[in-house]
Amino acid sequence: MRILLTNDDGYHAPGLKILEQIAAALSDDVWVVAPADEQSGAGHSLTLTRPIRIRRHADKRFAVAGTPTDAVMMALARIMKDTPPDLILSGVNRGANLAEDVTYSGTVSAAMEGALAGVRSIALSQAYAREGMGDVVPFAAAAAWGERVLRPLLDAPLEPRTLVNINFPATSAEGVRGVRVVDQGLRDYGRLQIVTNRDPRGYDYHWFALGPAIDTPAHSTDLEAVADGYVAVTPLHLDLTHHKSLDMLRAAYR
Repeated sequence: MRILLTNDDGYHAPGLKILEQIAAALSDDVWVVAPADEQSGAGHSLTLTRPIRIRRHADKRFAVAGTPTDAVMMALARIMKDTPPDLILSGVNRGANLAEDVTYSGTVSAAMEGALAGVRSIALSQAYAREGMGDVVPFAAAAAWGERVLRPLLDAPLEPRTLVNINFPATSAEGVRGVRVVDQGLRDYGRLQIVTNRDPRGYDYHWFALGPAIDTPAHSTDLEAVADGYVAVTPLHLDLTHHKSLDMLRAAYR
């Protein structure tokens, strides 16, 4: 089995090293094609207005000066064109990708690009307990549970154009309570916060931040599963059609 690894935290990210360790337990044919620099929040964007450069760091190891989508496209259409991957793993992201995060996430979008190309694709993210941890975010849960969570997915009969989103809880390896297959959650958009400061020249600048999430009563989504100490496994699909609305809209145009 040939595995392609990518991410959105960049080629030198600690989480990518964790993902390499996980992948090495699954295959001896592992390739890395990742963005050269951090691309968090890049979503499914691709580069159209400037050239993209590829740097070869070693055998089967490449950095792409672009987005996660660029990296996967370059891997499939150029770098690995004659030796395509059987599996794409994206991550392990520094920080969870839960609920509507998947629409912003470069980590999940890299897996989306793989799914569009017909390659089995999985995104992996590690939640952390508090803001401001930077490069000291612990990946213990992902390192310990990564292989056992991935193995059942290697031969699972996934539908075409689907992907799997995995999130590890912010706890020690021993603190993980198990694996839960759950729905994608949805946070209250009102939790958005904007932190404003002023630079030395007297101009305001802004940072996006988020307030606390709101639980659902049944604790049935990825948000609650991770908060409760479980690894959350959520299947996603690329067909964004809201099928239940089709008949209503057809009737509206009669």
